[in-house]
Amino acid sequence: MGRKEQREEYRMLHFSSVMLFIAGAFNVIWGISALTKEEYFNDQFLFGNLQFWGWFWLIIGVITMIAAFAVLRKVQWARWFGIIIAGVSVLGMFTALFAFTLWAAIIITFYVIVIYSLLEYGGPEEDPKARRRR
Repeated sequence: MGRKEQREEYRMLHFSSVMLFIAGAFNVIWGISALTKEEYFNDQFLFGNLQFWGWFWLIIGVITMIAAFAVLRKVQWARWFGIIIAGVSVLGMFTALFAFTLWAAIIITFYVIVIYSLLEYGGPEEDPKARRRR
């Protein structure tokens, strides 16, 4: 892998880490808002109540932000953890799609881009000895 490809991989990992952090922060804000300002939300969820979803998104948001820092450090478990959390968050956002269409669409888009970048560029680094053998 040349220097240009390494820079591209490095940029995409930084991008996915920042996107994970932003999406996690959005989820934390949404969770806190749901727990404290019930008048801003309508109660049209697929299942559960506003209190349940407030705690759910608050916890998912904090976990997502922790995974974002670990992805930035190129920890392999964080890559897969970020993919799983992003997938769970996409599924969770589909449950709120009817109540908050634009918000859910924005968060789903964030997570789809994160999943792509982690799958495409988040693999283990190539062994320098293996590179010399080619």
